[in-house]
Amino acid sequence: MVSRKIVGTSTEKMIQSKPEYMRKLFIMPDSSDRFVEFGIDLLDIIHDFFKEKGRIHSSISMEDLASIFSNVEMPGQPHLIKDVLDEIKQHIVMHSVKVANPYYIGHMTSAVPYFMILLEMIAVSLNQNQVKIESAKASSFVEREFLCWIHQLVYHNTPDFYKKHIQNPKIALGNITSDGTIANMTALALAMAKAFPPDKKGFRGIRAEGLARALDHYGYRQALFIVSRRGHYSIGKAGSVLGIGDRGVIRIPVQPCIHKIDLHQLHLVVEKIREEDRRVGKPSKFVALIGIAGTTETGNIDDLDSLAAIAQRLGSHFHVDAAWGGGALLMDGAREMMRGIEKADTVTMDAHKLLYVPNSLGICLFRNAEDSRFLYHTSNYIIREGSVDQGRFTIEGSRPFSCLKPWASIKILGRIGYSLLFDHARDLQNTFAGFIERDSLFELMNKPELFIINYRFIPRELRSQMDTLMENPRENSGRITAINRLVNHLNIELHKTIRDRDMSFVSRTRIESTKYAPRKIVVLRAITINPNTERKMLREILNEHRSIGIKLWRTMKKGCLDSNGCIKTA
Repeated sequence: MVSRKIVGTSTEKMIQSKPEYMRKLFIMPDSSDRFVEFGIDLLDIIHDFFKEKGRIHSSISMEDLASIFSNVEMPGQPHLIKDVLDEIKQHIVMHSVKVANPYYIGHMTSAVPYFMILLEMIAVSLNQNQVKIESAKASSFVEREFLCWIHQLVYHNTPDFYKKHIQNPKIALGNITSDGTIANMTALALAMAKAFPPDKKGFRGIRAEGLARALDHYGYRQALFIVSRRGHYSIGKAGSVLGIGDRGVIRIPVQPCIHKIDLHQLHLVVEKIREEDRRVGKPSKFVALIGIAGTTETGNIDDLDSLAAIAQRLGSHFHVDAAWGGGALLMDGAREMMRGIEKADTVTMDAHKLLYVPNSLGICLFRNAEDSRFLYHTSNYIIREGSVDQGRFTIEGSRPFSCLKPWASIKILGRIGYSLLFDHARDLQNTFAGFIERDSLFELMNKPELFIINYRFIPRELRSQMDTLMENPRENSGRITAINRLVNHLNIELHKTIRDRDMSFVSRTRIESTKYAPRKIVVLRAITINPNTERKMLREILNEHRSIGIKLWRTMKKGCLDSNGCIKTA
């Protein structure tokens, strides 16, 4: 028996820990009244959270939050559902980040349609396990249909192809994964299996024999993945998990300002590796060449068409990481921006980004449906050979019915609805970039393609000096570095102050691929995908940044400039 007292609420009801009470928690009540009552309470909590005016973050300190959640003992006695909901409201909901706030433009997490709450309730209530048809009957067919839609969006095969494969349990057009990291790992695991397959000489393939035996059997000295320096960190994770290590991931420089993989540098790196191969007497296996359709930091798109041709010459698997940009294929003009994506052996995208569904859901598509057999595995008790279970082709085992959300969302919004959302995001992107370019106190640091803008605050006197020095960058290298170091510090302080004021939010990163390359430059990062963000809000956000930047610079410049207004380099 237990008595609970929550802030603002006093409960004096005794709960008896008896089997009968426990069973009631697992059985839907005969009457829906009690269930509806809890549902209304829950929706009220959520509604109040979204309608609450004020800042993006609550004022509670990290120390106070840690204190609230520092009960080292697991609760022993049962608690009333209402009491736990009250605790969730007071201690979790009230201190969650308002990522749907239209002034929150700093991350790829944004507002989601309100009907997602209802879809989440359905998926949780059904509790389907997508690993096996016996625990996911209708939902397995929904998943295959959704994968067919996304496959068609990327690859544009014939109607006959999709009629043949949409519900063909012998193969998979792709996998639904828990997130983009697992999606990328799935694609690269498939690439490894294709690179070192079973043969007629008794080798059973890398999945059975392991990497060391595979390299020895095929006569290679190493296995490599190639990606640009803007590649997501999940590629390095995949290298570590799949046995080639992070050192086996070759990162190619990107073109300054454009932030796309430098194809000339790619050629030089490949030739350098081949020279070392000749010296050692064993070749390297270029397992996968990875292109990016929407880099995480800058939103730019690699030349996928050229990369597809290079992958073919290298004899490597061509993978496109479109975790960010894939959903934008629903937008007018995006197909040309991503020309060549249809040539990729695998493509990954995240539904929790540009398909506007809650975190998290990744997708890995296979151009050749037969490639799914490289991931095939069985188990006596759950995914038996000859079964029709989706789990035969997935790295993950148990998975929830997550694809219900994007499947239903595509039906509710339609391709036209998504296109309208992206038109709005593109308009905000161009508007914000225009504001920055016309403001002498800001510098645009990328050419936005997919709703991500990099920029920085730079005082006029420093901007003037920098423009002059950049006319002869080699001779003025030291002073250019010194000014950028100062501007970096200024923008770090600006970002911290923006966070402290909490009236808006943009993120911050450090990139080497600006016109000041190879120097690492601190940039602010704005993402314009929130459907509730308006143009006037972007003006307010930039005005706030300017005001803060000017105040910080007034304080900072006294110890940084000499009597002539030039930066002190000593």
